[in-house]
Amino acid sequence: MRANELKRSTVFKIDGKNIIVKKIFVQSPSSRSGSTLYKVSGYEIGSQQKFERSFKGDETIEAIEVTRNAIQLLYRDAEGCTFMDNESYEQYTLPDDSLEEELPFLSEGLEDVKALISDGQILGIELPATVILEITDCAPGMKAASSSARTKPATLTTGLIVQVPEYLAIGENIKVNTETREFMSRA
Repeated sequence: MRANELKRSTVFKIDGKNIIVKKIFVQSPSSRSGSTLYKVSGYEIGSQQKFERSFKGDETIEAIEVTRNAIQLLYRDAEGCTFMDNESYEQYTLPDDSLEEELPFLSEGLEDVKALISDGQILGIELPATVILEITDCAPGMKAASSSARTKPATLTTGLIVQVPEYLAIGENIKVNTETREFMSRA
């Protein structure tokens, strides 16, 4: 696989370490002869050490075969989050620090969550593209506000804070993009 084919939740091997990709920043070349750089950040599976490195778009990377099983969040405690495989009913626990990017979106009953499994070991989770969360705190909604007007910060049930249109109020459910962390629409 080439570096320009990397996506979130891809697992690859480099320097004998298995790395799971959390974010990718694409940096376009500043001159015509320059090549596009892909800044990859993630963590090493097992040790949970952070990983950051830049790759040129045509650099070859050794991808690891990963299966994606449907799971659901059972509970969260001091050890981390415990998930259950929807088919085998097997349980997996991941520490909170390995779920740093996903925690603001995890809520009970969240569907379409996938476990990334390789050689019987859970490597991480993959969230759906959008999640529906309830607004728990924000400034009061304005009746005369138009849908394209200014925004205000709103705190959601998981503690995530996003900018929402002024007309939304506490108790409303909204759809949030899990990659950009932005408000998309009412749910």
